[in-house]
Amino acid sequence: MNNVVKIGLLGAGTIGGSVIEVLQNNRDIIAQRADSAIEIKKILVLPREIPALQERGLPATNNYEEILNDPEIKIVVELMGGVKPAKDFILQAMAHGKHVVTANKDVVAQFGHELFDAADANKIDFLFEAAVGGAIPIIMPLKRSLTANKITEVLGIVNGTTNYMLTKMLELGADYDTVLKEAQAHGYAEANPAADVEGKDAARKIAILASIAFNSRIKFEDVSVEGITHITPEDISYAANLGYVMKLLAVGRDTELGVDVRVNPVLLPKEHPLASVSGVMNAVFVRGYPIEEAMFFGPGAGKPTASAVVSDIIEITRGLGRGAAGRFGCTCYHQRKICPVQETVSSYYIRLLVEDKPGVLGKIATTFGNVDVSLKSVVQTRAELKDHVEIVVITHKVKHKNILEAQAALKALSVVDEIFNVIRVESL
Repeated sequence: MNNVVKIGLLGAGTIGGSVIEVLQNNRDIIAQRADSAIEIKKILVLPREIPALQERGLPATNNYEEILNDPEIKIVVELMGGVKPAKDFILQAMAHGKHVVTANKDVVAQFGHELFDAADANKIDFLFEAAVGGAIPIIMPLKRSLTANKITEVLGIVNGTTNYMLTKMLELGADYDTVLKEAQAHGYAEANPAADVEGKDAARKIAILASIAFNSRIKFEDVSVEGITHITPEDISYAANLGYVMKLLAVGRDTELGVDVRVNPVLLPKEHPLASVSGVMNAVFVRGYPIEEAMFFGPGAGKPTASAVVSDIIEITRGLGRGAAGRFGCTCYHQRKICPVQETVSSYYIRLLVEDKPGVLGKIATTFGNVDVSLKSVVQTRAELKDHVEIVVITHKVKHKNILEAQAALKALSVVDEIFNVIRVESL
């Protein structure tokens, strides 16, 4: 095969190193599928990383200009992470007419509009399959395979760290701090886990997915975010006894009031397809017409992410061989409103500590009714303290603003000692 497409790789960490391995180990089948050999011309790394790469015979540099100004390099693959300098490097590559592949959810979620406009202006391809779900193919299926569908809902377990932690809390009955330390020991959680456990990582990913699914530019700032730091073993145990599994869910839903886009812990019915997704695995569940339901499942981070990155490189390489660049432009052509979080609708799980005496449940039920919250079930779980009892309430579907009113009203009741937790409940 005489055709060779040369690429510049930005970063040789976990994902970048895996991309190098895949391009080397699968060289022959990649060349056949891409109709061209793919060669790494330069790898941008920090100065201290250069010797190790050179010992392996890899072309390393710490000067981005060598990649930017090399006319032989047709594709720039950004795997540095973070916003700075990744965003600037991407825009500079586009301005030089180079196609771009990235796994950078931060840049895509925050600056997607600017990047797509730049790609369109320079008539180049900008692909980012690995930015959501790691190795799971979901971006291109939404943009191509499912393009005939009217998507109504995208639900995702898209953060492996929190899914691992919640799984371990269920399996071991352990508390949040214990499973966080275990996740860090295994390398699943960073020393500073805030982006994961506070839901920000998942929020960036659902901003990207919802933008594509609903053809609208949805930014990270549009996403209502709640993490898992307040989840306790008691909540997970009660959820299991009631037929639910606790998950940190990224939600994108088409409603009459706009796009409901948020990240929050939920109780999922055990029968829900996403309920069985455990450990560090990720999954995205899609509803629409005429597809009805589909789920995409697989490893969401780490070395398998190279699969999505290399697939994007192959897709662009195919286009170059056919003179068909700029085929995957922005599909965000609608200006959709964001549904205010107060207007979003869900059932709720509420765990309370109340006085153990006659008439208390009646007062609590009346308080909920006064703010138009209908109760589906009330379960006494266990005696907590002398003269007190813990109860769990599951509501029917209600607007979030009504639940906020209910919380305020409950706090004002003398028979309610504490509201331990309020968590959304998803239906099938």
